[in-house]
Amino acid sequence: MPTILILGTRGIPAAHGGFETFAEKLALFLAGRGWKVGVYCQEEVERVDQRVRVDTWNGIDLIHVQVASKGPRATLEFDWQCALDAARRPGICLVLGYNGAVFLTWLRLMRRKIITNMDGIEWRRPKWGMAARTWFWLNEWIGAWASHRLVADHPVIADHLATRRPRSAIATITYGADPVTSAPEAPVRALGLEPGNYLISIARIEPDNNILPMVEAFCSQKRDMKLVVLGTLSPDIPYHVAVRKAANASVVLPGAIYDQAAVKALRFHARAYLHGHTVGGTNPSLVEALAAGNMVIAHDNPYNRWTAGAAAIYFTDRQSCAERMRQAIEDDALVRTCGAAARARANEAFRWDDVLLAYETEAYRLLGVSAAAAQPVDRPSPGAV
Repeated sequence: MPTILILGTRGIPAAHGGFETFAEKLALFLAGRGWKVGVYCQEEVERVDQRVRVDTWNGIDLIHVQVASKGPRATLEFDWQCALDAARRPGICLVLGYNGAVFLTWLRLMRRKIITNMDGIEWRRPKWGMAARTWFWLNEWIGAWASHRLVADHPVIADHLATRRPRSAIATITYGADPVTSAPEAPVRALGLEPGNYLISIARIEPDNNILPMVEAFCSQKRDMKLVVLGTLSPDIPYHVAVRKAANASVVLPGAIYDQAAVKALRFHARAYLHGHTVGGTNPSLVEALAAGNMVIAHDNPYNRWTAGAAAIYFTDRQSCAERMRQAIEDDALVRTCGAAARARANEAFRWDDVLLAYETEAYRLLGVSAAAAQPVDRPSPGAV
């Protein structure tokens, strides 16, 4: 039985971000196709009394690793303990992200086969200080060379990784999304919103995601519509304080919402989806907006241009963002055209079955087995709507 271990996420069932959702999808997919799958899950405790324990969920081994640290230190402790444990187990190691790639050197020394999804170019994010940027830059290099195969989720990321490793070591595999063709209105109305009468942003509230300029653009003139900004806002973070200060009465700030059904409904019923990301590859939230048929208002950069294509209208600054919002609010035909293009783009490039099968093919490749050995896909992706 082929075996794979998934490292680099907080664990499954998914309750956090895109990597956790992907790990859950892939684990279920592979388990259903005859793989033995283990997923490492972070368990924060006051005191470590059982470093590693394993239980089973839907045929998948959940490998719980206890850590007693907090914050970034807890992540590093978790990554190190996962590497130590994975080195003692059989199977391919699929690592999601490279922030703790220094620990992959131990897996290589122990002759483990490693595939690493290299995520975005973390060291370019303006929020990090010099020490953090240096750490991420070094780990990007280490991850690139400690791994047998690299996965880029976007052609621009693949081009970047090709400055670290030969292209023959790099596979480009995007993120996936399930098509959403209906959703209940109750989560929308619970926030005092009318379906189809609001714009929405779903992102971390950070400078490189352009949340503040988008809020300022929306509030620069009177709108017959609301703006919903999902994401954690802390009174201790100056950027978050600035976002709150810029928001007028038409801006709804519900904080972070982790109920995926509610998030799906809020996205589906939005007039348009705002995507201000400037750093990264194929962003999960943008892909999910396309699969929901959202018109997109996106920051103009190569990442977003390739991902959204004709489904989006693009902005470069606060003024152009305000104009794109006006277009989205006033032009019904444009909204319908972009929405249709969104669904077409999602079906063309971001189908879960294609994504998951591509990862399985990479895993078979490391096992020295032809991709033809993979079973045909004969059922919907897990969680398909």
